[in-house]
Amino acid sequence: MKILLLLCLTFASSLAFAHGMSAEDQARILNAGYLEYLRLGATHMLSGYDHLLFLFGVMFFLTRFKDILILITAFTVGHSITLVFATLAGITANYYLIDAVIALTVCYKAFDNLDGFKKYLQTRSPSLVWMVSIFGLIHGFGLSTRLQQLPLGDDGLVLKILSFNLGVELGQIAALSIMFVLLTVWRKTESFQKFSAAANVLLMFLGGLLLLMQLHGYQHSQYPDDFPLNVDDHAHIHEDMAKSESPLSGYKKPLNLGAEPDTTEGQESDMHTHDGEDYHSH
Repeated sequence: MKILLLLCLTFASSLAFAHGMSAEDQARILNAGYLEYLRLGATHMLSGYDHLLFLFGVMFFLTRFKDILILITAFTVGHSITLVFATLAGITANYYLIDAVIALTVCYKAFDNLDGFKKYLQTRSPSLVWMVSIFGLIHGFGLSTRLQQLPLGDDGLVLKILSFNLGVELGQIAALSIMFVLLTVWRKTESFQKFSAAANVLLMFLGGLLLLMQLHGYQHSQYPDDFPLNVDDHAHIHEDMAKSESPLSGYKKPLNLGAEPDTTEGQESDMHTHDGEDYHSH
């Protein structure tokens, strides 16, 4: 179980770090034109699993094109406002925390799809248009914090932001088109009625997993000494945590992060270093 937990934490943190602006993106954007910003916006939306899961939840029970148009327009207006103005004003926040809130929006939509407000809270669910608009503002702020990781400069800043936003919209249209086709085909089968509830339970679970991933990433960003980003060191940190919580001869071993190996002549230490070196004696 400890090994499984370690693997899950390592995998989850790697996913959390992946959804951002990589060093490659930052280097490529230095002398990029507006088309490159457009392409970056599209690929960022298509790789944004949190945005896509939320949109999937919104689309899940919509059958009329009018309803789809209203809700997606509300979401688009919301995220465009915060993406453009937060970037222009230089307003930012820890992107792991913003993405954690975005993960909660996924859980909210799944809960709403399961008619959770009526079943468990004995109340009507809030206006979907208003909630999607508000969540759009949050998603846009998340996109803005990622965009501000790039060396944008001052030259043509407005057009760069608008190009990135247009790319986001194009990526969103592509994703929604695929979702619409898949859901339309699935609704015509008997399995939709059988598994629609299970699908939204899974959606809520994935939203919760994303929340844990982002909070885990936040620990790494705020406490780099205790949670190093080096993959090898990262794994060892969690190994030490597991050891410190395991009963050994009637006591719990204290967690001694960052300490030098305590060795005596002729005796190997039972610790390992976390400084990125290849010292792994036990």
